[in-house]
Amino acid sequence: MKIENKVALVTGANRGIGKSIVEALIAADASKVYAAVRNLESAQELIDAHGSKVVPLKTDLSDPATITAAAATATDVEIVINNAGVLKNASPLDEHAIVALSFEIDVNVNGLIRVAQAFAPALKQNGGGALVQLNSVASIKNFADFATYSASKAASYSITQALRDKLAEQGTAVVSVHPGPIA
Repeated sequence: MKIENKVALVTGANRGIGKSIVEALIAADASKVYAAVRNLESAQELIDAHGSKVVPLKTDLSDPATITAAAATATDVEIVINNAGVLKNASPLDEHAIVALSFEIDVNVNGLIRVAQAFAPALKQNGGGALVQLNSVASIKNFADFATYSASKAASYSITQALRDKLAEQGTAVVSVHPGPIA
């Protein structure tokens, strides 16, 4: 898919991989990138660097209302990159494992479903486009000390595969990305 003149949305756009994705999209001549972040001020550095090409949207994957509002604003989106996620660092034997897993499932799995449900209509309306899900190497290889995170990412990978099947009908490409640890 060519990025030039496309409109994209990146969740978790304010730092790390998400920020790098926004910068790469701008460098590839995307016409606009919605920076979907929990705190609008956290996108200021991107706005300062790229001006009106970056449009911040308040989006919290654990808050369905913010996702719905973002989708109502970003009706011109052609590429949705769901990068936001959480890691609580718990093994199955940790006292807080169930709490950690519940939180990770809510953001990493339910958040993906919320994003897909909210943005699929706009992607269809705009020619199909693409939904890119940042999963993790942990979605295909479990790490005992990060077991709850691995479980949530394995579930999000499964949902991503189902979305690939379901969204193919409307011409939306669904891609799963599995990065390893980053600094």
